[in-house]
Amino acid sequence: MKKLSELLKEEERVRFLIDDENKKDFLNFATQYGCKWVGGEEININEDKCGYIMDIDRTLSIGRIGTTCAFMGKNQPIKINFADYLAENSEVVTSESVNIGHPDKTCDMIADAFLDEALRQDPMSQMAVECAIKDNKLFVFGEATTKAKIDYDGIARNILKDIGYKCQFEIIKQISEQSVDIHNAVVTEEVGANDQGMVFGYATDETPEFMPLSIVIAHKLMREYETFRQQNKGYFADAKSQVTVQYLDGRPIKILTVLVSVSHAEEVSYKRLASTIREKVIDKVLSNYPQYVQDVDVIINPSGRFTIWGSFGDSGCVGRKIVVDSYGGVGRVGGGCFSSKNATKVDRSGAYYARYVAKNIVAHGLCHKCEVQVAYGIGLSQPIAININTFGTEQKPLGQIQKYVKNNFDFSPKNIIKELDLLKPIYSQTASYGHFGRNEFSWEKIKD
Repeated sequence: MKKLSELLKEEERVRFLIDDENKKDFLNFATQYGCKWVGGEEININEDKCGYIMDIDRTLSIGRIGTTCAFMGKNQPIKINFADYLAENSEVVTSESVNIGHPDKTCDMIADAFLDEALRQDPMSQMAVECAIKDNKLFVFGEATTKAKIDYDGIARNILKDIGYKCQFEIIKQISEQSVDIHNAVVTEEVGANDQGMVFGYATDETPEFMPLSIVIAHKLMREYETFRQQNKGYFADAKSQVTVQYLDGRPIKILTVLVSVSHAEEVSYKRLASTIREKVIDKVLSNYPQYVQDVDVIINPSGRFTIWGSFGDSGCVGRKIVVDSYGGVGRVGGGCFSSKNATKVDRSGAYYARYVAKNIVAHGLCHKCEVQVAYGIGLSQPIAININTFGTEQKPLGQIQKYVKNNFDFSPKNIIKELDLLKPIYSQTASYGHFGRNEFSWEKIKD
């Protein structure tokens, strides 16, 4: 069965038959297409089921559709049963987020705190100091070429204490200066990329954050949990969320499942935990999305007890949550992580700029969703290749979109650092709850 966007290019009118069970799904679907419900005429779909008819008329403005409900005498429309259409054209997308006590995310936070301290003292620092954690041992390793005097132990211990660890950590360090070969290729007047590789930026207009709905909600669940656990004894910083959303024609229509796992003290019973997390975290977040909430399947701590948490329940390492950090599995990622790296590392700054460009393309109404891919070569001051994918959702010709990008954006590392103001100590803020969809960051601004 063809998608509605394809049918409207061929047909003057499309008539959907909608029953009571899927009326809300249809309304969410129609709203995503810019439709408004302007009334409804009940009809008998069969002898024992009552429903509705909606006619959708094609207009000259592609992708913006006017609606009328009821029977129209001329131009007989193509008729579609919405239940069949839903079954054939829907998909589900699942995204996850993790809280600061997850050992991978703890390492990201510590590494970005090292970077911030280096930039605070020396904005020209070249940093890539990472860490790994297991039990009460923290391994700190990497490269640092900087004039800054960094108290690695003190920074790490403060973060571990804030997260909630009571034990004394043994910290093992192995840090050297950046390779002279790489340094000489990068630190030039034109600023060369610190490595080869590709980066991706993604944006969609399905949420105000220009992010996929599933990852937006997953991050909000973790933010809400962090606020909750800071104010309530018996709950620890290690937690995860997972959100599954049903999409129709690439647009969200329903939240299917929300899963939250949180660490807790021995004395917190499962019954108490489940009811508290449902009320204080999950329901609080979902109340902001009533149009997508029908019969959401809520799962809390499916493993039961979660009393052994953080580095004592798992190991952690910088950069192992790159999908959490980016688009929740919807937009692609280049494979390189963000945390620990200063702005000459295009794994980070290039990905930020690609998001910046993709968001601006969508925010200016040029398409409904967009992915920007950029390829860099080590030591080179200009990208090797740029590709723009609008997934068939463009509202302007692709040539016009490409011209808009060429006339307004410069993907060179030197310009990225300057335009996005990336020499400031801002990176600890990015380490948790996603690097994108948060207006406090310069790469999220809408360019005039």
